[in-house]
Amino acid sequence: MTIQPVPRQRRHTLYFLREIRAFSPVHLDTEVDMTQVMAHRGAAALDARRYSVVTYVLHAAARVLERHPQANSAIRGTVWPKVIQHSSVNGKLTLDKTIGGQRVVVAPVLRDLQKASLDDIQRLVDRFRDGDPERMPELAGVRALHRKRWPFAPRAFRKVARPLPKRAAVFGTFAVTSLGHRPVDGFHSVGGTTVTLGLGRVLDRAVVRGGAVAVAPVMRLSLTFDHRVIDGAEAADLLGELKDDLERLALVPASNGHAGAAACADPATATATAGAPGNERGHAAAGAPRTGRREDRA
Repeated sequence: MTIQPVPRQRRHTLYFLREIRAFSPVHLDTEVDMTQVMAHRGAAALDARRYSVVTYVLHAAARVLERHPQANSAIRGTVWPKVIQHSSVNGKLTLDKTIGGQRVVVAPVLRDLQKASLDDIQRLVDRFRDGDPERMPELAGVRALHRKRWPFAPRAFRKVARPLPKRAAVFGTFAVTSLGHRPVDGFHSVGGTTVTLGLGRVLDRAVVRGGAVAVAPVMRLSLTFDHRVIDGAEAADLLGELKDDLERLALVPASNGHAGAAACADPATATATAGAPGNERGHAAAGAPRTGRREDRA
């Protein structure tokens, strides 16, 4: 038996978990008929285009949150709490990566997703899925945190993560995390945002359509919300609308690229200091070869 310090590559996760202790989580879940999504993915693959399941969820969730600005908010404080309502919808995507030989979660923030097409979002997902976390400039801040010693590293993290005006860039305004690459039907996670979405695997299940039993690809979708910011009724509306949008698959046409990834060299950079406490890896998007560990269906 050996006892040793926590690897420095995991410290950003510890700082993050310490920072979100005030979170008051409540958990909801539903099942989504993914027939339209999987059909769209299959058709795109025939045309040599790749889309991840998480990309569809990021796309749909951004539009739902734009309709629910109270859920697209953040809170800070106990005695005199303050809430900020974000002007943009930024999605945080957790990714399973290796830094310095250690398997860790990093979480890039994808900005302005309410303006982004499916193709815009997929380009960002591809970049972070396939990028080297030890070289990507967007992850320079998390690497700098690893080099700092205690107590300077947690202080640097708090300096950037705590101010409400910086929260959308640091944590995103909602988080998406997935374990669908494994036999996981559903799970709940706290991503440091008012709303965190958890994706299970897509699996053929029995569904009822027009009074008859049929087989359809179904995904378990969970939503964890911070009860300090919104209540269960609004969270249920949000989850229901997200389910409907995924099942109807209303897509925004391809654009020249509205969405962006937050990039910063600060020791507690917005792009990758805060990963949800899940450890995600996954399969390639439709038509893509497997090239090592990556976020589920990214």
